[in-house]
Amino acid sequence: MERETVFKRRLGRHYDELKWLYCELYEGGIGKFEELCTRMEKRSRERSAGLKRLDKRREERPDWYKGNDMVGMMMYTDAFAGTLKGVKERLDYVEECGVRCLHLMPLLDSPKVNNDGGYAVSDFTKVKENLGTMEDLRDLAEECHRRKISLCLDFVMNHTSEEHEWARRARAGEKEYQDRYFFFDNFDIPAQYEATCPQVFPTTAPGNFTWLEDAKKFVMTTFYPYQWDLNYRNPDVFNTMVDYLLNLANHGVDVVRIDAVPYIWKELGTSCRNLPQVHTIVRMMRMICEVVCPAVLLLGEVVMEPAKVVPYFGTVEKPECHMLYNVTTMASIWHTVATGKVSLLKHQMDVINGLPREYVFLNYLRCHDDIGWGLEYAWLRKEEMEEVPHKRFLSDYFTGKWPDSMARGELYNDDPTSGDARLCGTTASLCGLEAAMAEGNEEEIRRAVDCDLMLHACMMTLSGIPMLYSGDEIGQLNDYSYRQDPAKAADSRYVHRGAFRWEDAELRKNPETAQSRLFAGIGRLQELRKKKPVFSGGASVRTAETWDPSILCLVREYGGKKLVALFNFSGKPGTAWIDEPGTYEDLLSGERIEGKNVAMPPYGARWMLR
Repeated sequence: MERETVFKRRLGRHYDELKWLYCELYEGGIGKFEELCTRMEKRSRERSAGLKRLDKRREERPDWYKGNDMVGMMMYTDAFAGTLKGVKERLDYVEECGVRCLHLMPLLDSPKVNNDGGYAVSDFTKVKENLGTMEDLRDLAEECHRRKISLCLDFVMNHTSEEHEWARRARAGEKEYQDRYFFFDNFDIPAQYEATCPQVFPTTAPGNFTWLEDAKKFVMTTFYPYQWDLNYRNPDVFNTMVDYLLNLANHGVDVVRIDAVPYIWKELGTSCRNLPQVHTIVRMMRMICEVVCPAVLLLGEVVMEPAKVVPYFGTVEKPECHMLYNVTTMASIWHTVATGKVSLLKHQMDVINGLPREYVFLNYLRCHDDIGWGLEYAWLRKEEMEEVPHKRFLSDYFTGKWPDSMARGELYNDDPTSGDARLCGTTASLCGLEAAMAEGNEEEIRRAVDCDLMLHACMMTLSGIPMLYSGDEIGQLNDYSYRQDPAKAADSRYVHRGAFRWEDAELRKNPETAQSRLFAGIGRLQELRKKKPVFSGGASVRTAETWDPSILCLVREYGGKKLVALFNFSGKPGTAWIDEPGTYEDLLSGERIEGKNVAMPPYGARWMLR
């Protein structure tokens, strides 16, 4: 009875707005709204006693995830430990890595082929058989919670696999299920969509529609032909997808990463991206979670520069996502590695630092996906960098074709005509460690490790939550074995999705190895970040001019303390001609340094605290 009272209290707080938004989106949909509320109450009652206690604690401390001790790690279950049970058995290692949030890449049921790395879901209520069961997921979540680790999962909202039950029934001619997608008898209306809707993968999956020969109809497929876009104009779609999300929450998932959220509402005559109705849907999801499972956070995947993703945070009065990925900074960091020029990165830091401190970005160097060069080319033209030739330069540099480049990556969706291509590869291989090890060149190995650690130090200086990619902590290299697997050979993203090399992880215990230096170095950065309040999310952050094109300066101030962080993106020594008066302790080297004319070693980083 008490839980019912708690549910009603939480629902009462949001009921009027939730009902208004729902009935505005679905005219005449009061019956469906009542059905949604019934589902919410059912899921609320199903939450375990442990999750109810977690709801209460986090409701009382809503900023629980904003501490400077929060570090995340993303990984593929099968690559890391084979199964969910295997991940549970390896949590000691996860803890040793200092991880407080474990993001498991898509693990819900999907076809063996045509699965887009798990982003083509065929059953939202079932884990892939080779990874385990929903009970295994619950068990893992419980053990993570015991260790104060949060669990994050992807929730693919925009589409289902063509093998999902809805898709199979739609294909068989059932109108009810065709209405859950975008089905058309001819190309007249699809042609109108194509006139204004950009293509996501123009090279490998051109167009936004697929002809189904057996059904004699077109279906909208924004991403790949085997991923059918869901029609959120249909309230049954929204209600059921929300129920799927709440089911995951009740299995112990703490953070739900909403995949491809800008795409979920389609409107003729528009780009079908970032439409107002998308924000209505995300706002409703936020309120529904606050009613049913307030311990759960929403993480939005929005691939745009930070200033443009701000609307997905909502407002202070009507929040949407709790956190957003900082995709642009990742791309800009690698651009800076290739060019040795920090100007673009500094410019973007100035934009981010001007945003409200309440906004939480997830910062990372690498993730499961490719690196797209969606840089600010209008701004880069001032640096005499034109889009097409610059993209070709970046492709050449990171595939090792550029003179003296030690980077080793692979291209994805390469378009020779436009010069556009996406980049794949692990952090270590892109920093040159793979090539240096292949040559047995100890000096180049040291340079690659220095570059890798400098990038991690830079990433951990940014406001927000640092996210590691599993294997980066031991300098895992590209895995080219995917080329021998027919199901993966055409997708070069698998070059950085290889099996975790436990034999390399053992080398972290040998101080003479690159693996040990990286593991210890990244771990030390995390410990310093956790202990020093100046890394708090409440700190003021600004850039400072260094008068060296290769050196970035970030200044953090909080509680009377000041951190001057310097990063040399060049393989040559330099000097940061800063003017930050006072004597500082470099937390990384232990040196006492004046805040002016600071010498910087090649690929060096300094955390100078006063």
